[in-house]
Amino acid sequence: MKTLSQRLDEYLALRRAMGFDLSFDERVLRKFVNYGDEIGEHLISTALFLDWKENYGSADDNTWSHRLGMVRRFAFWLAEHDGQTEIPSSQLVAGRYRRRVPYIYAPKQIADIVAEAGRLPSPYGLRAALWQTLFGLIAVTGMRVNEALSLNQHDVDLNRAVLVVRNSKNGGDRQLPFNKDTANRLASYAHLRDRLIEHQTQRFFIKEDGEPAGDCGARYNFAQVSRNVGLRSPQSFNRHGHGPRIHDLRHSFAVHTILDWFRDGRDIECEMYKLSTYLGHSEPKHTFWYIEAVPELMQLAAARAEQRVLEGAS
Repeated sequence: MKTLSQRLDEYLALRRAMGFDLSFDERVLRKFVNYGDEIGEHLISTALFLDWKENYGSADDNTWSHRLGMVRRFAFWLAEHDGQTEIPSSQLVAGRYRRRVPYIYAPKQIADIVAEAGRLPSPYGLRAALWQTLFGLIAVTGMRVNEALSLNQHDVDLNRAVLVVRNSKNGGDRQLPFNKDTANRLASYAHLRDRLIEHQTQRFFIKEDGEPAGDCGARYNFAQVSRNVGLRSPQSFNRHGHGPRIHDLRHSFAVHTILDWFRDGRDIECEMYKLSTYLGHSEPKHTFWYIEAVPELMQLAAARAEQRVLEGAS
């Protein structure tokens, strides 16, 4: 009989072949199946989920509702292969997953994060160059973390100053232009990478051991940098702690871009559709959400609407 871990490998391989980005889901599900393997369970059941929930750690109901959804999707697939699989009820957790209010970094905070990443210690300096370049790239392009980590070397065209993002969250490809300063920083990292690493994968962002940089490493190093600049409190046992996330760099890019449009007097609705395409959103409503989520943008939008009403009445 296959273990839950082996079944998960099959499930993830199938969904990735369909174009899904499952990096976050995999981290959660891997811990779930590892727990099941450790206690000798080969099947998903309501009892297993509740036992895992009891022993996994503290989190609010909204978070557990989100985790339950991941387990249920895995269980639905597994039930097609093993009729003894029990699909946990969606009512096991009372909470409902809500989109988290973004933390918007001030420009100085972003500069501090990028500068501090450049001081991360390593024998040959590649660790500092890697994470400084990655964090800076996300901040100036609004890419998702895993989109940046998934870039291959041929996806980064330094001559044309264009990135090609392939198989993004919504399954499509898109091109992102970048400026000369970003091109210089990407080229500087690539030069150091090629000088230090003889045998490489095709990924653009590579660690000192020659392996591709991963999601867990990105979040660990971002947490360390955030503590160093005072955005997170010190933590014991290498815990990440709580505070602004690396994904908030993407939110900050979007919000600062929209703020600039308001200040420049641009047609916000027209520009938002462009930004939606640039960010790789499946629907424009996911981009317009920033106006509702950020008080300053909401105030600017309300003031713009009020001005239009006054102009129409005059």
